[in-house]
Amino acid sequence: MRAEIPTLATAGPAAATRPPEAPPAPAVSLAEARAACARVAARHYENFPVASILVPGAIRPAVRSVYAFARAADDFADEPGYEGVRLERLAEWEHLLKRAFAGEAEHPVFVALADAIRRHALSIEPFLDLLAAFRMDAVGTRHPDWDSLLGYCRLSANPVGRLVLHLFGHRDAATAALSDAFCTGLQLANHWQDLDIDTARGRFYVPAEVLVRHGVSEAALRAGVVDGPFRALMGDLIGRTREMFLAGRPIDSQVRGRLRAELRLTWHGGWRVLDRIEAAGYDIFRHRPRLRAGDACVIGWRALAWRS
Repeated sequence: MRAEIPTLATAGPAAATRPPEAPPAPAVSLAEARAACARVAARHYENFPVASILVPGAIRPAVRSVYAFARAADDFADEPGYEGVRLERLAEWEHLLKRAFAGEAEHPVFVALADAIRRHALSIEPFLDLLAAFRMDAVGTRHPDWDSLLGYCRLSANPVGRLVLHLFGHRDAATAALSDAFCTGLQLANHWQDLDIDTARGRFYVPAEVLVRHGVSEAALRAGVVDGPFRALMGDLIGRTREMFLAGRPIDSQVRGRLRAELRLTWHGGWRVLDRIEAAGYDIFRHRPRLRAGDACVIGWRALAWRS
């Protein structure tokens, strides 16, 4: 993403010292900013769709700007090039976010995002929650129990779902709660498919109580040991994750049109990742699950055959 979005060198806190009554003109036009965010969305590598053709054109630029914001922040927390300055970059990103909510933006992501904020009356809280999760990732993550892990998902995954619902015009608490369960399931599936990558970065998303119960050590996770205890551990994790998917599944009855189609595809995409992990004998170290063309056919068929 850093090749598509300018660095913070000319858009950090020092650039915010101008009088509020005379904000500078954006460094890029809205069209240019939207195009930059679209390129980021087009280059995404996750197993789940981002701003696909199923998203109506009227809100697609907003969805892309939200994704570009989160993608950059995730890079600050993850990518080797930011080692030693991760928290600083995230602090600058938060500063630019607050400026965007004040109606001032120069960085392409925030020029596009400021427009989305204005057009769709977005709240700042979901964005701040995402940044809180990225800060946790930046310093390394451990969770003593499931409540701690679910609290992390509340910050890292659920805000995205709530923003999407807001953009599609769904503001009720019941639909938001279903979205939270669904998004938490997606986040957990992502954790388990990336278990080897995350442990190498010092992030242990598997709750310590679950590791102890199954007799699996952090050292064994780092070494990629796949034995009986590890398979039992992964079976436990996948089972709990499927429970979250099933808890969020009724959201299908709360939405209509393109959002319903998008959510069905995403739901089955996440479920398929869990299938892939199980089919590989839980050996995610040597067989990282990836969705391919054949999986797309299965997912599409299951989405069409959905029964509420």
